[in-house]
Amino acid sequence: MDFFDSPTFTYILLPLMIFFARIADVSIGTMRIIFTSRGAKIIAPLLGFFEVLIWLLAMGRVMQNLDNIVCYVAYGAGFAAGNYVGICIEQKLAMGTFIIRIVTAKDASALIKELRAEGYGATSIAAEGASGPVNVIYSVVKRGHIRNVVKIIGKFNPNAFYSIEDVRFVSEGIFPLRKPFYRGFRFLPPILRKGK
Repeated sequence: MDFFDSPTFTYILLPLMIFFARIADVSIGTMRIIFTSRGAKIIAPLLGFFEVLIWLLAMGRVMQNLDNIVCYVAYGAGFAAGNYVGICIEQKLAMGTFIIRIVTAKDASALIKELRAEGYGATSIAAEGASGPVNVIYSVVKRGHIRNVVKIIGKFNPNAFYSIEDVRFVSEGIFPLRKPFYRGFRFLPPILRKGK
């Protein structure tokens, strides 16, 4: 009996190959969408090429084994796992720039001073809220620094309302000298290492 017709290949190895192929193509697809939204004109199409190539290989194997229910399960499970892996990769790369909008009724001078001391830009505006005067503070930060800024907000103004929004393009700004996690990846081409 040919190995490729054996039950071991048909019901164990082939489904595993389909499972891991789907993890790879869905993870690449997640990254492609992220790079497309950030305007990366070179890397997004390149990722799209490999995404579709891997998908065709996996789908071709499923179509050749339409009577094998294990392949269907592996295909679906790989898709689900690929979404999870893609999100984890995106979080590890910590790409992008975000604007944090902080609204506080409490005096914000200590918070603004701490943000600036940590190297973050902070623009404050006096405004009127539903229950009286408030301070609105804007700060543009790299994704890898969001957790630190939220920690500072919790320390100085724990009851402050804040929202975080993705920013596609920033022309200038004040950013700390510490580099986000993804800058340690030297294998990334310069087009992916913003600020270089």
